[in-house]
Amino acid sequence: MLLIEDDPAVREGLELALTRHGHRVRAVDSGEQGLDRLRTDLPDVVVLDLMLPGIDGFEVCRRIRAAGETPIIMLTARGDDIDVVAGLEAGADDYVVKPVQPRVLEARIRAVLRRIGRDQAELERHGDLTIDRAGLVVANRGVPVGLAPTELRLLLELSGTPGRVHSRQQLLESVWEHGYFGDSRLVDACVQRLRAKIEDDSAAPVYVQTVRGFGYRFGPV
Repeated sequence: MLLIEDDPAVREGLELALTRHGHRVRAVDSGEQGLDRLRTDLPDVVVLDLMLPGIDGFEVCRRIRAAGETPIIMLTARGDDIDVVAGLEAGADDYVVKPVQPRVLEARIRAVLRRIGRDQAELERHGDLTIDRAGLVVANRGVPVGLAPTELRLLLELSGTPGRVHSRQQLLESVWEHGYFGDSRLVDACVQRLRAKIEDDSAAPVYVQTVRGFGYRFGPV
């Protein structure tokens, strides 16, 4: 795991707590160091503070997501709507508001790692989209589509029951494993990113369709 946090007290406290939970933690204090570590350490998850000196957390998040599908949990100093939405749009999979409760962060980390490793089943074809649930590979017209873990899990959840409408809260519970007070912006931002990758026209989606006033459904195509 890679922890990118510039506040020494927060960084040391989280590093100690997460290590006690069995994680191997690499902790750095800047975005530049984090990006360097990402290239050499290949972490299974990144915990990223948004307010960093030099390259800020939003830019670090965008660069991590452009380079691959490593899960990202962002830390924000407040539940500011602009910060949260901007972080999600930059590619974060989840977020935790400071002051961080280690047990909450640990639960979010475990959840995102479980989403990667859950057992899947066979190859499916939906129009031009092919979903290999066993290999966790998605292709559009035969061309592989790179999806972040949460984007992939959302697609697998929706495509598992084509035509069924899923509320945002249902998706929060099944994909993010959040309880009643989950933030629906996680779902909307992830849908936006997923559409940009699998739809020919994300403004007129064929696969991930909006059901106004309720949520989303997959197809039918």
